[in-house]
Amino acid sequence: MLMKRYTIHRDTTTPSPFIDYEKELNEEQLKVVLSDNGPILVIAGAGSGKTRVVTYRVARLLEKGVPANAILLLTFTNKAAREMLHRVEHLMKIDTRYIWGGTFHHIGNIILRQQSERVGYKRNFTILDNEDSKDMIDVVMKASKIDTKAKMFPKSSVLKGIFSYAVNTMTTVEETVNERTPFFYDIIEEITVLYNLYTEKKKATNAMDFDDLLFYWHKVLLENEDLRKIYATTFSQILVDEYQDTNRIQSEIVDFMGFLNRNVMVVGDDAQSIYSFRGANFENILEFPKKYEEAKVFKLETNYRSTPEILGLANNSISHNKYQFEKTLRSIKPGGIIPVLAPSRDVIQQAEFVAQRITELQDEEGIPLNQIAVLYRAHYHSMEVQMELTRRGIPFEIRSGLRFFEQAHIKDVVSFLRIIDNPRDEISWKRMLKIFPKIGNKTAERIYEYIKECEDPFEVLISKKIAESFKNVLKENVETWSRLFGELRDLYAQEAPSDMISAVLKQGYMDYLKFAYPNYEARLEDLNQLINFSTRYQSLETFLSELSLMSGLSGEEVVTADYDDERVVLSTIHQAKGLEWKVVFIIWCAEGRFPNPKALDDGGLEEERRLFYVASTRAMDELYLCYPLLVFDRQAGHVILRPSRFLTELSGIHYEEWSIGDY
Repeated sequence: MLMKRYTIHRDTTTPSPFIDYEKELNEEQLKVVLSDNGPILVIAGAGSGKTRVVTYRVARLLEKGVPANAILLLTFTNKAAREMLHRVEHLMKIDTRYIWGGTFHHIGNIILRQQSERVGYKRNFTILDNEDSKDMIDVVMKASKIDTKAKMFPKSSVLKGIFSYAVNTMTTVEETVNERTPFFYDIIEEITVLYNLYTEKKKATNAMDFDDLLFYWHKVLLENEDLRKIYATTFSQILVDEYQDTNRIQSEIVDFMGFLNRNVMVVGDDAQSIYSFRGANFENILEFPKKYEEAKVFKLETNYRSTPEILGLANNSISHNKYQFEKTLRSIKPGGIIPVLAPSRDVIQQAEFVAQRITELQDEEGIPLNQIAVLYRAHYHSMEVQMELTRRGIPFEIRSGLRFFEQAHIKDVVSFLRIIDNPRDEISWKRMLKIFPKIGNKTAERIYEYIKECEDPFEVLISKKIAESFKNVLKENVETWSRLFGELRDLYAQEAPSDMISAVLKQGYMDYLKFAYPNYEARLEDLNQLINFSTRYQSLETFLSELSLMSGLSGEEVVTADYDDERVVLSTIHQAKGLEWKVVFIIWCAEGRFPNPKALDDGGLEEERRLFYVASTRAMDELYLCYPLLVFDRQAGHVILRPSRFLTELSGIHYEEWSIGDY
């Protein structure tokens, strides 16, 4: 049975019966809010007031006499749930604490506190955060009989990513490895053993990770028909926000909770489904009307965010997707500035254009810097823009991670180059050494103390004499050092920093990325960009000096009194979803960069186009689509880029092309 403390205690305050829905809502929103019971699918276009609809729907249900504790509101962030419930409380003038509102994981935690014994847990189980989970995986790795030191083995963060994806997509670990990390297939048995040991360890210590909150919630409903009926009876109304982002296990949980009353309202936008890499299942929202045949489908197409010109471009772009609920966003704003197509000579000029235009927008149009965003498909696309904004003293905030040159993998590779340039660089030596298997802090310290006393520290590595003094160092490490530092010393004489970075990647670091980071492909893209960037420098010393200056400038050091605390936002499109700015620049809109070629290999063209749609609809007043015409690739030389297919398939009436030679 449900815990007593979740039984409704009716507030003595009478709910307000005076909400004027017709005044507060547009016609599209009103139809949803006043709809009768039964399954409902709301296709909520970008900027169409989705939160408002959910809020007023909850208020309407309460007004009709639905008990607060019979309403289940599922969101993807606690912030969203708090905001919605706060608005309901303001509308209804009642205590909304008894509404079951929160993220899937939050609600799963509440239910499992009541039902944990059915899945082999005590009610006082601990919830592991991501760091706790990785630490526990490290514990079971050490306790297992698997020799993870004999050769390079995936780190706990990589294993956690595999385990998490398998749970959320309801697939096996083997299937996940085949799909996501096929280069681990030769150790699939060891990975499966570790997954089982990790699962057993969590139970033995009465601990669950975030994924378990969904896994066991689903399991307890699947395996206990009586309990399934209790919850399905208890919750007479279920509302789900951002339904396009649900994964398979979340979708099935919703179905279990609503299978009796079938009063399930899901709200989302199929055109903004962009998280398949996390396990989100685009089919959930597309198939909802088939699963709930009696479902009413509503579309919110009135947009309160963007100008008609921006929406015209976005509508035209997404119309090329085959699998979607067709809709046409309509703006309530008067006509504005037509989106700008801004091809540039190269990536340097692209960055100069963005920086100069930002200055003009701030100085001439009075647009605050925090109302300007630069969006991109991949984090490495922001490198030149970061550098140009830094040079001009324009403060910026990066939402997609660390500043380019401060990232761990960039610093790892650069440490090899710093050693060659300065053999007494203690920090770089120790960082470099710890990249290799079976070398921790103590061993790195001992090796450095030995090397710094050598007249030629590289000779002891190249000649393999290092093995005589450090017999516990793996033979594979000694062999790699001999090859790598022999090659690096020759390249140093040739002043070839790009070739030196390539040598580091070739001699083991590329494999290290696969075993050390869940997002190794994105990091490899960063390093390839670093290689291309380094070709601009004729000496290693100049290259390293530039990197030091770029990574040493913090946001505080470039902020001036004129700007106060305003900062331009730099973000990947994925991180920008749900946000809005007056002005948006989308950079690197070039074929081969956006759409991402790997996504196309995986059949993801339509999701890539949805990404372009999401990026475009972040802009309220001005939209700039930028791409370089020429890039330099160390292997291919100068490469002419074509505009992205997302640009060429647009009707020309939706943009104005600028010549930016003057920038």
